[in-house]
Amino acid sequence: MKNTLFLIAYFLIGFTSSFAQQDSIALKYAATITQADLSKHLHILASDEYGGRETGTESLTKAAEYISDFYRHLNVPFYNEKNYYQTYYVTSQEASGVSISFNGKTFLQNKDFFTFPTFLKSEKIESEFVFLGYGIDDERYSDYKGVDVKDKIIIIFNGEPKNKKGVFAVTNTLKSSDWSNRRSNLKVKKAQEKGAKAILVINTETEDMLKNYLHFIEGEKLKILEKVLEYDFPLFTISSAMADALLQKSAQKLKEKINAKSKTITIQPTEKIQLTINKKTSVFETNNVLAYIEGTDLKDELIVVSAHYDHIGEHDGEVFNGADDDGSGTVAIMEMAEAFMIAKKEGKGPRRSILILNVSGEEKGLLGSKYYSENPVYPLENTIANLNIDMIGRLDKKHADNENYVYIIGSNMLSDELHEINETANITYTNLELDYEYNTKDDPNRYYYRSDHYNFAKNNIPVIFYFNGVHEDYHKATDTVDKIIFSKMEKITRLVFFTAWELANRNERIQLNVSE
Repeated sequence: MKNTLFLIAYFLIGFTSSFAQQDSIALKYAATITQADLSKHLHILASDEYGGRETGTESLTKAAEYISDFYRHLNVPFYNEKNYYQTYYVTSQEASGVSISFNGKTFLQNKDFFTFPTFLKSEKIESEFVFLGYGIDDERYSDYKGVDVKDKIIIIFNGEPKNKKGVFAVTNTLKSSDWSNRRSNLKVKKAQEKGAKAILVINTETEDMLKNYLHFIEGEKLKILEKVLEYDFPLFTISSAMADALLQKSAQKLKEKINAKSKTITIQPTEKIQLTINKKTSVFETNNVLAYIEGTDLKDELIVVSAHYDHIGEHDGEVFNGADDDGSGTVAIMEMAEAFMIAKKEGKGPRRSILILNVSGEEKGLLGSKYYSENPVYPLENTIANLNIDMIGRLDKKHADNENYVYIIGSNMLSDELHEINETANITYTNLELDYEYNTKDDPNRYYYRSDHYNFAKNNIPVIFYFNGVHEDYHKATDTVDKIIFSKMEKITRLVFFTAWELANRNERIQLNVSE
């Protein structure tokens, strides 16, 4: 314990000393990041004229032009001698085009059933189906025992069985297993392994999910175009009413029986389901916008400061402006680019290079940062850290009466040194409340995995994700500029700048944590 306290004190004293030596210089250029400039840019990019900035649309191209014109105005050199664009190609598949029929009845997409944006192969499947309880195959509980699902459609419940006391059949505890985690894909992997053709998942909350997420469900699915196009496994969520019609029994009563006895029930009708997938696919180009500010004596090392400039476009005649998500992060890093360029012109530029990375396709699955990390313009081994900003202009419920906060995610997961630098920058300059509630890989919201920093983190590059939490207008047409708190944005942007400044100018690059 004494050694640990000594190291912490050593780091803090060292960092504070380093910051103190650069106070006047860092403060001078941080002061160029102002509420007025943040507001000016955001009122443009989050206006109806920019159409919600959806990836693959002219509105995103227009936003890319505005951002690149700003970098041109700052006299940032083109990173590739042509422009600021890193172009990549995306395959898009529209959401509509799925039909499910049974016994002469055709069920309606986005009413009786839906699928989250997914990329499916056009095909017709006419197959018998098997009701398979929860679709679990575990040594402690199995729905597959003695059942052949090869070439069949399987129908299952979401989640996993638990009794009235809340004890789960798989774990025999009050805690669920990974079979309940949609992101782990255990049920899909097992169905594929067993040779099933498709999965229909019964969810009693289907109507509410359609109501709350329809704009997302109706959105196109995008994938980066690669040499071999991989398709997703056909997976659909169906309503209880549709399940009753297919099973010709009460799905709810079946569920209650399984839960009560922790024992599966199998139903195998002879009638066949007709499943038709006919979704239009197209290809288009999109761009990340890169502003590279070359360093001096340590220029071969790089700090990446990122934010996504795309949002979710227009739906039912409404523009989803995305002022906070992530117009706030976009204009923040634009202002940081200006601060570093002013410093460079005055002979005080960063020792290490800075890459201001405006990525596209975040709302479609972190596509732009994925492309950059797989096709890095500058070597990933020379990239010492990524500071990512996604939503810093609003308040969440927890901080409804306090704008002086920001969530910090990922700061110590790969480098305790990075964490301490950010902490010390805050103590020295901004005095924000740094909230670490979501700074865990076990966070049920999975925020660590849900923004562009993750594509750097998974390549062992230390990251910090700056985030204000989710508010009532998240992914709604009401996420507008009039609700942005620019004083909050200014302060957080300056914190990110101060942290980047220290990373860029300190003698030694930050070190990764030693694996135990």
